[in-house]
Amino acid sequence: MVRLAASPHSVAAGFAAGIVVSWTPFIGVHVIMAIIIAYVIGGNVIAAALGCLAAGNPITYPFIWGLTWEIGHLILARDSGQSGGIDLPALWHKGDLLQLWDPILKPMLIGGIPPAIVSGVVVYALTYYGVKSFKTRRKARLMERARERLALAENASSV
Repeated sequence: MVRLAASPHSVAAGFAAGIVVSWTPFIGVHVIMAIIIAYVIGGNVIAAALGCLAAGNPITYPFIWGLTWEIGHLILARDSGQSGGIDLPALWHKGDLLQLWDPILKPMLIGGIPPAIVSGVVVYALTYYGVKSFKTRRKARLMERARERLALAENASSV
């Protein structure tokens, strides 16, 4: 990611967009959402896709879902232990998103806002300074190599 031909801001904004979108419950469209957000804020779209893949994966989703569920219910002042439970397969089978909105999607979406903001800011800062540092060191190395080649060429021409 540090080798992307983009500014540190662009890479960091794109990567942070991917991380932020991974906190939403809209699996299947995370990459599309991240690319759109990255485009709007001037971020790199490749970094956005990489951010989605880094944050949203089968290992992290159970933690993300649990955390957003609990935070959402805390913010909405609801009891997260649904009495009687939710018949998720039946709701999916009906295909009615309005039936899924209130019991599942709304608390997870609202609960994802605080961790998305915190992780987005932290990831942006770390990525920005990491990419900036890498590009500065790389430029210095390339300049040193160019100086060495120039010195060798001058020595060879003077002989």
